[in-house]
Amino acid sequence: MKALCWQGVDELSVERVPDPEILNAQDAIVKVTMTGTCGSDLHLLGGYIPAMRAGDVIGHEFIGEVVDVGSEVRRHRVGDRVVVCSIIGCGRCWHCEHDMWSLCENSNVKPGVTDQVWGGATAGIFGFSHALGGFRGSHAEYVRVPFADEGAFAVPDGVDDVSALFASDAAPTGWMGADLGGVRPGDVVAVWGCGGVGQMAASAAILLGADRVIAIDKYPERLAMTERHVGAETLDYSRTDVIAELKERTGGRGPDVCIEAVGLEADSTRPRRLYGKAKQRLGLELDRPFAVREAIYACRTGGSVFILGVFAGLSDGFPLGAMMNKGLTVRGAQQHGHRYIPRLLDLIDRGELRTAHLATHTMSLDQAPRGYDMFKNKKDGCVRAVFRPWA
Repeated sequence: MKALCWQGVDELSVERVPDPEILNAQDAIVKVTMTGTCGSDLHLLGGYIPAMRAGDVIGHEFIGEVVDVGSEVRRHRVGDRVVVCSIIGCGRCWHCEHDMWSLCENSNVKPGVTDQVWGGATAGIFGFSHALGGFRGSHAEYVRVPFADEGAFAVPDGVDDVSALFASDAAPTGWMGADLGGVRPGDVVAVWGCGGVGQMAASAAILLGADRVIAIDKYPERLAMTERHVGAETLDYSRTDVIAELKERTGGRGPDVCIEAVGLEADSTRPRRLYGKAKQRLGLELDRPFAVREAIYACRTGGSVFILGVFAGLSDGFPLGAMMNKGLTVRGAQQHGHRYIPRLLDLIDRGELRTAHLATHTMSLDQAPRGYDMFKNKKDGCVRAVFRPWA
């Protein structure tokens, strides 16, 4: 089969790789009909996530058709249309039973790296390096789905493929930020980043009853899309002092909930940006926490900050003093998608959650290297590139 493979830093190619096979009785094989890029894929391309190997198949957001199932799969049959959570969860361990699916104790078959780097093992993730299990990703014609009864979800007949695709990762990730960030009716919520996850976090905050949602980015097309399709207010951080503006819009207090949806390659207009980028390139720190830092300083005293963007390791300049003295609650996680996907599919089916607009560019799998170039370098207003392996 054809698949998009990582070959080294900023190097991708479409290659022939062996077809996946049923390895365990709880596996399913899914024929991928649509798969999308994600901002966290860019961290893989840039070499920031450990344990990538040449030939690894990337991608983790996808929808497809079940074409084979293991003997213990009960909830799916051949021919089912399913969206698959990017996180692999067993459904039986302590963390899965407590709805913390990205902390599954059984799905990461290679936990040594995360034990050493982060002090504990986390769940496996499709196409996300050998530190997270070494599973082949979704930018391929077929994918083996472990624990298929847990991680694959039947798509309602009334939901089109493009809309359902983003229930795999972007929508549940954004929803988790608003939910676990503690958004309540009447809150003012600020979201850093107007990519797919940031827009979904803003949408979730609105649906959870926030009085005002303010999204922050610098790309005009993303800001316009967020205003048009999400209905959030926006701020261009390249043109204004974000912290001062957020204070101004909230009567001097700051937002009740701040959601960071940017990650380890965040940018900034502040003087420290060049220093931070230089340290990252020299390997003196792994992450650039510009957006996290700004969110902590902007948040009201006693408020909540949720970190959705992917981070890999250590960050200098983390404002621990501000976090403690302001009495903030700071949380973060990879998405617990299994908790949210059924509800999100229902919201999409009822027209209450809009996702299809995120797919700004659709192309064949053979064009995927070009799609990633557009996505990474924000060419032609690319918010998400979507690939059809069978086009």
